[in-house]
This record gives sequence, C-alpha cells and structure tokens, in this order.
Amino acid sequence: MWPISARNITQGYWVGHPGLDIGASEGSSVVASDRGTVTWAAWNTYCYGNLVVINHGNGFETFYAHLSSINVRAGQIVQKGQYIGGSGNTGCSSGPHLHYEIRYNTARDNPYNYLP
Repeated sequence: MWPISARNITQGYWVGHPGLDIGASEGSSVVASDRGTVTWAAWNTYCYGNLVVINHGNGFETFYAHLSSINVRAGQIVQKGQYIGGSGNTGCSSGPHLHYEIRYNTARDNPYNYLP
C-alpha cells in the first residue's frame, strides 16, 4: 500500500538514495503501508528529521521521514492504512515530501518492488 495519496516521485531509489521521495503538500496524510509496531517516532539527527519507523515482522521495516507531524508513539501497534503523521520538510530536506524506505533484515531495498 502506498503510504501517501500523492504519486509524484521527485527522487527515485539508487545506491546514494535508499528510498523514494514522494512530493506532497506540507501536512498531507501519511499512513502505515502495513500493520506493525512503531519502533521509532521522534526527531532523527541523521537527516531524516521527524521520523517514524514501523517493524512489520518477518524482517521488514518501513521508514517515513521528513514528517511535519507525528501522530504515533514507539511501542504502538498500527494497522495498514492508519494515519501516522503529516508529510513535511524537516531534517535535510529541500521541500515538502515524504521520504519512504523499506528495509529487509536491515538491508535497504527499492520500495518499487513492494508497492502496487
């Protein structure tokens, strides 16, 4: 499931950029792409700004970065499609968007391989 309704990819996945940047207006709804447990929901000093990380089990995690707001907390169980925050321009960001990553057993993978 796409984590945001926008489909404007402003930066694709490559070795130097381990996720998708999806351009969206500040505050656009960001949702959990699958059910899981929130393992991080706070500011991140490694350029991600406001960041939510969800562990989906079986080695999968999703990262939602540069958020303008965070509406979940670490330890919380979220459902697929549940609102987790608003897209934003925090951290090392040049404009409002969602940076979306998928990791499998801690290795970064191309989100396009999993999105419908």
